[in-house]
Amino acid sequence: MKNFLTVALALTISAAGAQTVRVGMAYDAGGKADKSFNQSAYEGTQKAVKQLGVQAKDFEPSDPSQIIQGVRSFAKEGFDLTIGVGFANNASISQVAKENPDLAFGLVDDVSPVKNVASLVFNEEQGSYLVGYLAAMNSSTGVVGFLGGMDVPLIHKFQAGYEAGVKAANPKAKIISQYVGTTPDAWNNPAKAKEIAASMRGRGADIIFAAAGGSGNGLIDYVKQTQCLKASQLPAGVKFAGNNFAKVPKSAAYQAACKGETRPLMFIGVDSNQNYLGDFDKNPATMNHGLTSMTKRVDNAVYALIQDVKNDNFKGGEHRFGLKDGGVAYAMDEYNKALIPSSQLMKIEAIKAKIISGAIKVPTK
Repeated sequence: MKNFLTVALALTISAAGAQTVRVGMAYDAGGKADKSFNQSAYEGTQKAVKQLGVQAKDFEPSDPSQIIQGVRSFAKEGFDLTIGVGFANNASISQVAKENPDLAFGLVDDVSPVKNVASLVFNEEQGSYLVGYLAAMNSSTGVVGFLGGMDVPLIHKFQAGYEAGVKAANPKAKIISQYVGTTPDAWNNPAKAKEIAASMRGRGADIIFAAAGGSGNGLIDYVKQTQCLKASQLPAGVKFAGNNFAKVPKSAAYQAACKGETRPLMFIGVDSNQNYLGDFDKNPATMNHGLTSMTKRVDNAVYALIQDVKNDNFKGGEHRFGLKDGGVAYAMDEYNKALIPSSQLMKIEAIKAKIISGAIKVPTK
């Protein structure tokens, strides 16, 4: 009888362990199809669904006040892991996690004080420094832009790193920085971002980095419509000082829109690799308007957390990702390989090594 009970208990434990892990995802403003931050988290979850066999359920609030309802519904259903994407989810995740100490929770982009919350945070300033350096090396006017989403400390990290990188490459460069707004709506207001991009171009900026979630699509749309800066339209005190992209083949549409003395208008993507969004003529061999992207591997961090839960290895507390472990990076692919020469890549890689070693200290504000 004793052996029978032992076997029965073992079978029960085995069956429990074999149950499918369920993951609830509460997304931030902009939704999982923002081509940026939320989408990266979504892709990490989908990778876990395919490779780890977990089940995932999404919650996309139409209003920030609804977030706690979604998080609490996952907890009530006994989901093994509930992840809040974005710092705005901190209060909701922390409160529900405190109410459910036997469940695992995750939070992207902020640190929760609750023990059963794994806080996934990134050194955004490190990757932003590198793309800022690239922007300064390639700007034809010496004027670059930073377009932030919501005016919050998290995005100040992007701005601080970017500005430091620009100044390290060109101390004389001018940086124009502006935010879409001060409320969560700032993450999903491409029309306002488009207005800001037009203003920056009017002041001579030819490369603009947007850390603005879904609003960043407004910048990309503006670059697609405008494509270049014209010498005759440059403001007083700004003139073309170089032309790094002179030998890059241009599409017929570009040549028609940008006759005479002109230079390409470019964006720098964020979070996901958005380089492909600058391929306006669907031909990677011609001029691409996405110089690079500051990738923030939310997908990898989310996948790793889900894997930990599946392997019964969940750990609460801060989980930090930076250049050293590939948590942030600059994107190189078929779309921008003609834009950034090997000499620049060697320089950027050397700077990257110095940041990792601590020889270069990147500011966070």
